[in-house]
Amino acid sequence: PTSDAARDALYTLDPNQITRDLHAVREYIKNVPASTGTVVVAGFCWGGSQTFRYATNSDRPEAFMVFYGSAPDDPEAVQQISAPVYGFYGENDQRINSGIPAIEEMMDEFGKTYEYEIYEGAGHAFMRAGDDPNADAASKAARDAAWERLKGLLEEIIR
Repeated sequence: PTSDAARDALYTLDPNQITRDLHAVREYIKNVPASTGTVVVAGFCWGGSQTFRYATNSDRPEAFMVFYGSAPDDPEAVQQISAPVYGFYGENDQRINSGIPAIEEMMDEFGKTYEYEIYEGAGHAFMRAGDDPNADAASKAARDAAWERLKGLLEEIIR
């Protein structure tokens, strides 16, 4: 009935079921006739957090695109990451950004690829906010820059 109720419902989902669902989607999409077979997982906000979590328990996707999602804090889980993780963060999103130094340190420690951009002046959910025709300049610039970065990364991965 409300966006708060929807968010609360997401938080009650079983993480193991989310992983099984993502495995099923990955298997399905890589076999669609128009697919190259290359799979990249991307998520936004809660979905960004789930994308980062999925990176810790799946060795099949070629990369993970985390849009303003929180990072795992378990070193044993981070050690399981086998594909690059690319982060997209707004400068004015301290709740999420406060976790970046810890995950960056763990990813470096375990020799994992973690590359991220922090978009100046943007806040949480800048991809959605920047797509609004009345978007503030920072959100619009962040959205445009992140979109170009995403397209460039996908082109590299597909090659």
